[in-house]
Amino acid sequence: MANQTNVKEFIILGFSSIPEYQKFLYVFFLIIYITTLTVNISLIIIIRYGKQLHKPMYFLLGNLSILELCYISVTVPKIIIDIPRKRKSISFSGCMTQLFFFTFLGATETILLAVMSIDRFLAVCYPLRYTSIMSHKVCLMLAALSWIFGFLTTSFPIIKISQLHFCSANVINHFFCESAPLLKLSCSDPYFMELNVIICASSVILTSVLLTMMSYGYILQTILRIPSAKGKQKAASTCASHLIVVTTFYSTMFAMYIKPTASQGPLAHQSVTMNKWISLLYTEVTPLLNPFVYSLRNEDVRLILKKYFNSNFACSQRMKV
Repeated sequence: MANQTNVKEFIILGFSSIPEYQKFLYVFFLIIYITTLTVNISLIIIIRYGKQLHKPMYFLLGNLSILELCYISVTVPKIIIDIPRKRKSISFSGCMTQLFFFTFLGATETILLAVMSIDRFLAVCYPLRYTSIMSHKVCLMLAALSWIFGFLTTSFPIIKISQLHFCSANVINHFFCESAPLLKLSCSDPYFMELNVIICASSVILTSVLLTMMSYGYILQTILRIPSAKGKQKAASTCASHLIVVTTFYSTMFAMYIKPTASQGPLAHQSVTMNKWISLLYTEVTPLLNPFVYSLRNEDVRLILKKYFNSNFACSQRMKV
């Protein structure tokens, strides 16, 4: 991160424009963070110790939960610490570190969701060969490749951003270090760096979306060929949770990154405000909702939870007797 810059730290505005809601925001982010940690860790434990969940889909789902835990931990703890403070600052190196991990984990999740769509394609279109194709070794390889490609596609643009020249402006109009507001603060010409970010983001998002669309195209063809209504419903239900998650995640990613990031003009302020709310959706809300979407719509997970609560209830009743 060698750079020639006068800026040693950044001031993060966050939600300081609405001071009357600071206490509410503190409680909101704290609840979001604790709940996200709880439900994702619970889902990881259920997948790890539920023998009937030792399947490729749940292995990938466990990886997704680990990603969500890391993803939300990059931004929310800092937000919670900063809300009560009058001066919300972060060092230059701290900002670049947060930017790197946020971008790296976001890219990895984008790729992993595409891998999960391929898994659903194999499960629906090749059910008899599914377990032999998606062996444990293959699952490990696909999960590892998601992390590796996520790292490779984000390292170069983040290194280049860290080498930009920041003269004196250091106020980030966001609630964490993100590429768009940082590019606006740079004294360097942001055009090529902005183009770099768009190309890298587009390559990851568009490739993942294309793979997902192709997978679901074949899935739809297979479902339409199933003669019984019950068979169609069962096949569709195996993909419903994943389809909900990818639709939400990819749509917000499109809104954030597949567009110019250093926009100026009369609509610039509205664009910044909109980016904040979009970022809030996929950085905080999505990691919270994903485990609920997968667990509440998944019969295997519901059965394990029901069995667990029933056994605990039976034990408590015996203790009372």
